[in-house]
Amino acid sequence: MHRGWFHWRKGMICRLKPAKPKGPLVRDLKIPEQRHPEKAHRPDNAQPKKPSWIRVKAPGGAKYAETHKIMRDNGLVTVCEEAGCPNVGECWSQGHATMMIMGGICTRGCTFCNIATGRPEGLDMIEPGRVAAAVEKLGLNHVVITSVDRDDLADGGAEHFAQTIRAVRHRSPNTTIEILTPDFLKCPDSALEEVVEARPDVFNHNLETVPGLYPEVRPGARYFHSLRLLQRVKELDPSMFTKSGIMVGLGEDQQTVRQVMDDMRAADIDFLTIGQYLQPTPKHHAVDRFVTPEEFKAYEKAAFGKGFLMVSATPLTRSSYHAGDDFAQLREARQIKLRQQ
Repeated sequence: MHRGWFHWRKGMICRLKPAKPKGPLVRDLKIPEQRHPEKAHRPDNAQPKKPSWIRVKAPGGAKYAETHKIMRDNGLVTVCEEAGCPNVGECWSQGHATMMIMGGICTRGCTFCNIATGRPEGLDMIEPGRVAAAVEKLGLNHVVITSVDRDDLADGGAEHFAQTIRAVRHRSPNTTIEILTPDFLKCPDSALEEVVEARPDVFNHNLETVPGLYPEVRPGARYFHSLRLLQRVKELDPSMFTKSGIMVGLGEDQQTVRQVMDDMRAADIDFLTIGQYLQPTPKHHAVDRFVTPEEFKAYEKAAFGKGFLMVSATPLTRSSYHAGDDFAQLREARQIKLRQQ
């Protein structure tokens, strides 16, 4: 008789209920309903066929495999994988990867984003050292470090960012560091100050879209708070490069995109990125249209005309795409501007 299912009691054979599993159930983040529970009730949006200028080669090759191994050996999460970036094959094949700290689960539920949503686990205190080790092994000249939103933390993860910056500086003093941060919306002013005091070379925070689309696309954020965050970075350290980006193809028009450019320049942002929004799943925000390369070129010309030191505006542009090469051009552009003054 199988002891797990039957029990002898008072002359009767009784079937026992299976024991309930102890502890929290483990989510399978490959299942859309578990990865994005907040989107499960949403109606499906059709995913239009991508035009020729969007298509990329599938990832592969020896260098790609080596980068993948270094990430796994150091137990690191990358936004390249979690956000489903179309450039992962190109970047990893060149030994470039964007580190995503503080776990792979975000406390926000933006309708465009493919990063898992839910309640994150506690911070890993040795993660900054693991990031620094991976940067050293990859031999990076420039590294981009980003994170999920951590509204569960009093400082939004600011101290963890600062510790990671310092750890990379210690092991790779010649590596330039670019951070892509959350908005620290619910945090005291000291949170941003702590990150700036760690002195990253580039402080990036994305506005993501035009203000009129925030309620639908980025409901947990506030457009003018994000803009003010970047302005405060410049006030705290005028020498620090600031950077921000938006996606197009979400339902905005050209006039509102150009207004965002003006808002960014009023906040003294140095570097603008504009890329095509790509819909991760049918439950995510629909693609309104695919913006042509010619329109991206027009955005680039307009942005340079408004005074940005550096602009990257192409269908496949992402915040960290070609970040090292772009940083070199950004630094050179500042030197040219200073000489002209």
